Amino acid sequence: MTDLPLAGRVAYVTGAARGQGRSHCVRLARAGADIVALDACAPVAEHNGYTAATGEDLAETVALVEGEGRKILAREIDVRDAEGQQRLVADAIEQFGRLDIVVANAGVLNWGRLWEIPAQQWQDTIDINLTGLFHTVQAVVPAMIEAGNGGSIITISSAAGIKAVPGCAHYCATKFGVVGLTNSLAVELGEFGIRVNSVHPYGTDTPMGNDVSMYKVLQDHPHYIHSFSPGALPTDSLIAPDNISDIVLWLASDASALVTAAQIPADKGYLKI
Repeated sequence: MTDLPLAGRVAYVTGAARGQGRSHCVRLARAGADIVALDACAPVAEHNGYTAATGEDLAETVALVEGEGRKILAREIDVRDAEGQQRLVADAIEQFGRLDIVVANAGVLNWGRLWEIPAQQWQDTIDINLTGLFHTVQAVVPAMIEAGNGGSIITISSAAGIKAVPGCAHYCATKFGVVGLTNSLAVELGEFGIRVNSVHPYGTDTPMGNDVSMYKVLQDHPHYIHSFSPGALPTDSLIAPDNISDIVLWLASDASALVTAAQIPADKGYLKI
């Protein structure tokens, strides 16, 4: 892999204001890509136990990407806003002339037993994590096909999209759904040279990953803890987003040219323990 394996390419990243999304933006920019970034920058789900990203967070992502010497087009857009995403893609094509990489990262996680959560908590999680991804796909795919450059779509699922855990069945349902969408889309887009893969992090050091409301669920239902094994590698701390961004970069680059419809774990072996 060259020092700038993504030189001349353009990456579209959702949930870009902080956490994994910011890390992915910076890592792809460092590899030579210009960035199209979006984030709601506002509260999106009432039952989240962590604070929402802000416009200031997104501005910091912009500054970090520009600090890597790359261009960035950033907007405050909720992934549930289909028309907003379509307008952003149109503006990105006008500014950059192409779209090569998509990192569908935006998502929420909140806690509660399935039969006890309010219907709105279920609906918000489905709308953001799964329907928001649907809107992203509908916005980006036509432009990628028309450009004729192939490309890579990377969906950020979760270890909970392969191995379900208690206390967030609604979240697991969306992340399992991401896998089905990813695999089907990979088959549909193969003829255009567009690869589609999912990444499955576990225990990531982000505001979502540090949500202490999880502890209340474990306190109330202590036997649930057995579903959260530490993994095969040492797990003294949550996984740094940069480590996941290295996997995203590999999937975005030609180094993974043979890989599509794959579920890539970023979990220190948790899924095998």
